[in-house]
Amino acid sequence: MAARSEKCSRPSRHVLANRSSLVLSAALLVGLPLLIASDCPARESGRLRVSPNHRFLEYEDGTAFFYLGDTAWELIHRLDRKQATRYLANRAEKGFTVIQTVVLAELGGLDVPNAYGDLPLFDKDPEKPNDAYFRHVDYVVTKAEELGLFIGMLPSWGKHWRRVGKQPPYVFTVENARVYGRFLGKRYRDKPIIWILGGDMTIQDEQERAIINAMAAGLREGDGGEHLITYHPRGPGLSSVHFHKADWLDFNMYQSSHGGHDHDNGLFAEHDYALQPPKPTLDGEPRYECMPVGFYFDNFNRYDRFDAYDVRQAAYWSLLAGACGHTYGNNCVWQMWEPGREPRIYADIPWYEAIDHAGAFQMLFVRRLFESRPFRKLVPRQDVILNGPKTGVAKIRAARASDGSFAFIYTPRGEKFTVDKNIIKAKRIKEIWYNPRYGIAHHVHDSDNLGMQTYTPPTSGRGNDWILILEDAHAGFRLPGTTKPGENER
Repeated sequence: MAARSEKCSRPSRHVLANRSSLVLSAALLVGLPLLIASDCPARESGRLRVSPNHRFLEYEDGTAFFYLGDTAWELIHRLDRKQATRYLANRAEKGFTVIQTVVLAELGGLDVPNAYGDLPLFDKDPEKPNDAYFRHVDYVVTKAEELGLFIGMLPSWGKHWRRVGKQPPYVFTVENARVYGRFLGKRYRDKPIIWILGGDMTIQDEQERAIINAMAAGLREGDGGEHLITYHPRGPGLSSVHFHKADWLDFNMYQSSHGGHDHDNGLFAEHDYALQPPKPTLDGEPRYECMPVGFYFDNFNRYDRFDAYDVRQAAYWSLLAGACGHTYGNNCVWQMWEPGREPRIYADIPWYEAIDHAGAFQMLFVRRLFESRPFRKLVPRQDVILNGPKTGVAKIRAARASDGSFAFIYTPRGEKFTVDKNIIKAKRIKEIWYNPRYGIAHHVHDSDNLGMQTYTPPTSGRGNDWILILEDAHAGFRLPGTTKPGENER
């Protein structure tokens, strides 16, 4: 793999290695990122629930909810209110729906004060929360609510409840974990919250399991069951390995992590999709834009960074394998790094510039595509690929609506593939290419649903990923990007 630039670039005004006039016409938009407004505005926040088929999340009125998260782990701990507002407004504009952040943060969360000089706990005791610190948490949560965002709130990073290999005094015990959970649940009962336990840590013994179970019980006691709960595991790992049948776990989360290019995170979704009872699942921490590839391995190359293509590939591979949503991350953003701030983890671009990297814009295009169709009907269907790459870096993934009204087929390297057109249960089929780099759809052909057809994307090679949309020509679906969120939900 060729080395990449030490610094990840912003969206470029130039089009590299693309011959398509469709792509050329979009390049000017990419050069003006601040002028691109989300056509997927977040609706007024309401209570979330698991959908009746236990595969997706939705609002309590039955409206679809597309979980599009961003990892902002140090948001509460490191940013002041003006900075937090800037970050949240940026994410709302780009179509994100969930901001994943931590109350007791990883990087000095118990010892280094927040922007206002406050620590979260007195004496590092979860039963002694500092109200001054939590007034800042309140501000972040309320500002997110005003912008239509949910906060995916981690009560604590995993190292603060870790018991294995540690000596007392411990931060968390079974007893105070429940008290702390009850405090959080009660304080944010009426706010748009998704609880995320774990914090990049895997359960290693029954004492640790008991602490997590106690914290979950406390959250339920405090919020009266108003909010969904999941678990963020150590990567690469899955919450389902430890908690799938826990009565408090509403949906699963996996961390496919940062180990290498072309790591098929769809395999994690496939694992969870096959479990009983069925529960929604999603990748809560895939490869981060600008993160050195495999940074936790010996002799990694710090100049080889994940780029926008890597994060797009992770999103579509996961979603078409059965995930209910997806989380984006940027190495400079999660830690809210800026010059002079330590510690830093291979960050070299200030967070307030990195929030406008190309991959973040392209997550809007992911949401735009899925919300342009009744995506809760989608079922993973790898069997529809009759010919084409089924393994490796160019692996094609496909999902089809349960009623046969449409299908999405993703080719990460622009490789051609063959499908049986009869997968669409209609006499006339509309064939559309969707460009995930620029969020542009192009209707190329209508045909009958008879026979097998080989499709060749407009461009190919690394970075030239495409989605083929096949659909009932008479269904009345509009092109992605021309519909309002939920318009095609039925």
